[in-house]
Amino acid sequence: MKNLIKLAILASLPIAYSPLAQAKGTGYVFVSSENDNIVTVLDGKNFTKVKDIKTAKRPRHLQFNPDKTMLYAACGDGESIDIIDIAKLEVVDQIKDIDDPEAFDLSPDNKSLYISLEDEGGLGIIDLATKKMTKTIEVGQEPEGVLANPDGKTVYVTSEVANMVHVIDPTANEPTANIVVGTRPRRLALTPDGKELWVTSELDASVSIIDVATNKVKEKISFTPEGFRKEDITPVGLVMTKDGKTAFVTIGRANRVAVVDVAGRKVETYILVGNRAWNAALNKDESLLFVANGLSDDVSIIDVPARKVLKSVPVGRVPYMVTVDD
Repeated sequence: MKNLIKLAILASLPIAYSPLAQAKGTGYVFVSSENDNIVTVLDGKNFTKVKDIKTAKRPRHLQFNPDKTMLYAACGDGESIDIIDIAKLEVVDQIKDIDDPEAFDLSPDNKSLYISLEDEGGLGIIDLATKKMTKTIEVGQEPEGVLANPDGKTVYVTSEVANMVHVIDPTANEPTANIVVGTRPRRLALTPDGKELWVTSELDASVSIIDVATNKVKEKISFTPEGFRKEDITPVGLVMTKDGKTAFVTIGRANRVAVVDVAGRKVETYILVGNRAWNAALNKDESLLFVANGLSDDVSIIDVPARKVLKSVPVGRVPYMVTVDD
């Protein structure tokens, strides 16, 4: 009888919040803000703010580990990669003493982190077990975007000054090819079949399409929204649907997202968003596209099937990157 009474009392008590129970597939949207030194967490259903996570100075690129228990944040002025625990929603560790870390990607085996080092003109390789830089490979000046091919054989790095994509063999730790693209290349994406590499060129108002087999540019798509000079069309962010049919390209100071038919090589439409559309991310079912707007300090939430903005949500000052945990 006493045990039954205890159980009844326990059952009547309110259930305490357990972050571990909510660690996977939270649906949270994470947005880095350069000027506030925070990563803002939004609820992915009602888009309200959950928390601001304090980081080192100037957080920019964000990326999950494979099981999405941790989120890495490159903090340029803090000279660190901050590691955020998704269950706790706080920074729990750092990879320190990295000179102005820019963008990065994880190796397919999750043992290494490849990071662009803007001031050094190099691609750094960090051993995630020891959290130490093991190698720096020289590339063109002001490297920016980094993308590790899922086959584990190649890492791609853009150089903003050299106007090149460098093809790196991570085993030999050296470039195997240098591909000239448009002026100031920024971000990269592979088509799902792995046959094409798409690269945004911020000062060329274009995307270059590279044949992965030959390392040659085979086509270019230019962005020409009505009423804008070319210098005001500054593509940076790039995300592709899982079926490879549609690409979304943020075109910066034109305050729009270009919706691109991948097979047809043409822009279907431009969607008006906030000021300086910078980077973007799709949710899991690809019904929503989240766009970080660097000069209006907000995130535009786009209904993908309807091709229209549902809502704009304020975040920290100068939002840079957005990613979704679902």
